[in-house]
Amino acid sequence: MPFNIIRADITTLDCDAIVNAANSSLLGGGGVDGAIHRAAGPGLLAECRKLGGCKTGEAKITGAYDLKAKYVIHTVGPVWQGGSHNEEQLLYSCYRSSLELAKEHSCESIAFPLISSGVYSYPKAEALDVATRAIKDFLETEDMDVTLVVFGKAALKISEQLYGDVKQYIDDATTDRAELMEAPRRRAKMNLLGAFGKTAMKESAAAMPMADAFAEESCADLSIEDYLKQKDESFSQSLLHLIDKSGMTDVQVYRKANIDRKLFSKIRSDVNYRPKKQTVLAFAIALELDLPETLSLLSKAGYTLSDSIRFDLIVRYFIEHKRYNIFELNETLFAFDQTLLN
Repeated sequence: MPFNIIRADITTLDCDAIVNAANSSLLGGGGVDGAIHRAAGPGLLAECRKLGGCKTGEAKITGAYDLKAKYVIHTVGPVWQGGSHNEEQLLYSCYRSSLELAKEHSCESIAFPLISSGVYSYPKAEALDVATRAIKDFLETEDMDVTLVVFGKAALKISEQLYGDVKQYIDDATTDRAELMEAPRRRAKMNLLGAFGKTAMKESAAAMPMADAFAEESCADLSIEDYLKQKDESFSQSLLHLIDKSGMTDVQVYRKANIDRKLFSKIRSDVNYRPKKQTVLAFAIALELDLPETLSLLSKAGYTLSDSIRFDLIVRYFIEHKRYNIFELNETLFAFDQTLLN
């Protein structure tokens, strides 16, 4: 996928290049820098000695030695000094310089740590915003699989305001659904009491979960039978019509959706291709569809949105609030331990 966020040890990744958040000497240090040097072995340090250091915001490339990657790209992030010493521009340059260097060496995949967010004290939310912007800008014109590697959820923070708003939206939806499901259960109990009395009610208690089961079924993904019944045009056909209607090119759409070019080509060429639900929603975000349009597109692939699944509720929140930035959405999904849209 073009841009992904994972929890992992960057030294274990099998990709063309991994990025080292280095110090200006390039001779190793603590954190990610030290871990990469230890995993790569002494050959990396020997080559780094020949590079003469590196300036803040710039990048240099070496072999990867004992690592699974082909290259290590070393970049020096800025030390946080309150934001008034060109830190944002320097951090952006770290990502951009590393990506350009990877492109020069024909890399198809690259993995970054969250640069400067450790001992250099760059606030994590702001560091994430710069990383996402730099990577997004690059992927608007280039094809490369870019991975942002973090050690845990605490290392990747969205704004407290966004997190709180989404959490409240989920809590409200959960409460509304519980109340909605309880009403038919109460009515069913009253009807059974009236028809059979208390004895029959006890005998019928085992049947009561059916009300819950019906409610769950009503918001589950469509069955194959229902999918075939309502299928007037395929997902592929519907998507291409929406792209034509949007005025965007295919390339603009699949890049905005954070979708790989090969996957898009497969969808375009196979009229009966049935994508994953995440892929459909990524296109809905890229095309800036409203909720009814999103549900319609989902139905073409045999899916719907549930009011009881956290993943679905987060996506619904973004659509209802017209927040069509897929990178921001993926960061939020990650913060809530959900699958990303790619």
